[in-house]
Amino acid sequence: MPVARRVPIARAIANLCGMPTPNWPAPVAPGPVDATVALPGSKSMTNRALILAALAAEPTRVVRPLRSRDTLLMTQALRDLGVRVDEEGDDWLIAPGGPRPLGSVRVDVGLAGTVMRFLPPVAALVDGEVTVDGDPRARERPMRPIIDALRALGAEIDDAGRGSLPFTVRGRGALAGGAVTIDASGSSQLVSGLLLAAPRFAKGVEVRHEGPPVPSAPHLEMTVRMLREAGASVETGDDVWRVAPGPLRGGESVIEPDLSNAAQFLGAALVTGGRVTVPGWPSDTTQPGDALRGLLARMGADVSTGPEGLTVRGPGPVLGLDADLRDVGELTPVIAALAALATTPSRLTGIAHLRGHETDRLAALAREINALGGDVRELPDGLEIRPRPLHGGLFRTYDDHRMVMAAAVLGLAVEGVEIEDVATVGKTLPDFTGLWTRMLGV
Repeated sequence: MPVARRVPIARAIANLCGMPTPNWPAPVAPGPVDATVALPGSKSMTNRALILAALAAEPTRVVRPLRSRDTLLMTQALRDLGVRVDEEGDDWLIAPGGPRPLGSVRVDVGLAGTVMRFLPPVAALVDGEVTVDGDPRARERPMRPIIDALRALGAEIDDAGRGSLPFTVRGRGALAGGAVTIDASGSSQLVSGLLLAAPRFAKGVEVRHEGPPVPSAPHLEMTVRMLREAGASVETGDDVWRVAPGPLRGGESVIEPDLSNAAQFLGAALVTGGRVTVPGWPSDTTQPGDALRGLLARMGADVSTGPEGLTVRGPGPVLGLDADLRDVGELTPVIAALAALATTPSRLTGIAHLRGHETDRLAALAREINALGGDVRELPDGLEIRPRPLHGGLFRTYDDHRMVMAAAVLGLAVEGVEIEDVATVGKTLPDFTGLWTRMLGV
């Protein structure tokens, strides 16, 4: 295997993105789009695969992983814990054995929910001190449930009583595990983080959720499926998940295209009355982005699947939507942008948890769409959107990749939309501007 290379995250992101800096003029569609857009791998699957590979008893090849800020932060964090991650072509090779004994290290999680919630249970297995910190906004994201849960399972964590980043995990090389009850209504990642590392806990884990419904249920299904594919014994019930202790297999972990990142491209077909095909759309998947098929059809799209992939055509006007998006909250920004361009009103609910994402997405979407002349009203758990003629202006993105994607959709039909800090989309889709302009032929 080639020697692992430690590349500073900031430089790696800059090299990957190759994107313009602040205030990118969103291209207006010159006509109906007609394009095939091949998407890179799923961030959610890539970071789960990396955690499982780091804890496996055998070498693992992660095939066609996403390389973006979030996944580069994960690979660097695992390297900081002593895990060997090498590059071979488009793949990553992860050596077996898990984290190594350390002295004291500091891990940067950026603004990545998967890294800040998946890594601390792994850090608890380290013989050493691991300080976990990230971007300023990361210190506001929900972390107390997983910190308290890890303490209940035997971990020693010093968070100065904050229940948030930064904190230090004082690992002793093992974790007892056992049963724990948490409120995961803020994020399904709080459960997934405990489950992914649980095969290495002495007693495994039983996680029981008590509280409002857990959002993004498909992501929990993804965690369970990937654990089972790696050889873990997993049982599930109503708001309870059990993972038995035992070795994890290595081998190959093949990453699907990121279906959530298809939202803006498929939405472009609807807005422009054109056609967009995304190749490699899986016939069976746990990715929440698969819900785009039904959501876009309800908004007026003609949606079909075939050997070439998933194809969306926009034969008529964009229709408003009344939908509970609890399980697919990450699609909300693009769906809201489509709703702002629709001919009838929309009501999007079940997404109060989006206030704790990269930014308060409900407030940000309402503020920025209204600044362009829109009519968006915040609800306690969602948005109410009434169509109005929009005009150009600056669309602020709040370090949130999904806000960039929403603004680009609006820019298809509204001249003069300028997107602030478009490079923040490198969090999950570094080549966004290239894919977008090639799709439009501009």
